[in-house]
Amino acid sequence: MRRTRLWIFAMAALVIVGGASLIGLGMRDDSGGTGGGGVLPRSLTFGDDPTPKPSPTPTGPSPEELAAQQRAKRVKALDAALKKLDATSPEFSVAVLDKKTGQRYSYRGSERYDTASIVKVQVLACALLRAQDAGRKLSAGELALAKPMIRLSDNNATTSLFTKIGAVSSVSKCNKRLGLKQTTVNTAWGLTKTTVDDQVKLLSELVDTKGPLDAGSRKQAFTLMSTVDAAQDWGVPAVAKAGETTTVKNGWDTRSADGGLWAINTVGRVTSDDDVDVSVAVLSHNNKSMDGGITLVQKVAKLTRQHLKY
Repeated sequence: MRRTRLWIFAMAALVIVGGASLIGLGMRDDSGGTGGGGVLPRSLTFGDDPTPKPSPTPTGPSPEELAAQQRAKRVKALDAALKKLDATSPEFSVAVLDKKTGQRYSYRGSERYDTASIVKVQVLACALLRAQDAGRKLSAGELALAKPMIRLSDNNATTSLFTKIGAVSSVSKCNKRLGLKQTTVNTAWGLTKTTVDDQVKLLSELVDTKGPLDAGSRKQAFTLMSTVDAAQDWGVPAVAKAGETTTVKNGWDTRSADGGLWAINTVGRVTSDDDVDVSVAVLSHNNKSMDGGITLVQKVAKLTRQHLKY
């Protein structure tokens, strides 16, 4: 019995000494003191998570925002290039519509110019719509006029077809269906007034599967505009790269009322099987010569491709 009591007292003393030795090593109780009480240091208490919390992941512009920033830089650079050219050249306007991205660009987009022969694309579109409304294709007689009108820019054929489909009244109504809001038809069809914004709209309607022209009409327009005479294959086609397909209709005119200066216009599309589907319209007037005007509109078109990267 005596041995048992001595053993219990010895163990109690060991516990007291051990506790004191822990505190003596610098461990403090939970209140911050070095006294007893049996409380483990805060760093050793159960329930605390010593794992460091991760910092929030930094966020930046989304891919869409980065693309928009790049687009803005390109537009700004193109604006600057066109303004520089504008300072030393006859007046011009240009518009570009990228069908794949839906992006539009225009420089003096609502400035009105005489169409000259690019109005023949409107006459063709309206003839196709008129035939559709009657539930048929172009008649043999209409097609016989449409071919030289587009491929050779034949004026007599244009006058005949323009008259046949109803002239100013009919073409004006047709323009509304095509969404042309800034174009005014003239009885002298070459003096019709238009804008580059309206012209890229017209070009887009020629290929829009949800637009007013059906598949047969769209194919007919493409066939004619992609097979113009070699002597008239200038303007928009000048920006095309190897392997790309182009359509075009050009217009040129000189009048004594303008002091013999030239109106030179080009409208058309550039496409490829992979990633190019773009409509381009360049209108100009007060050119000193036809060749000078052609050089100008081609330079303007090339600048749009250089900076917009289509």
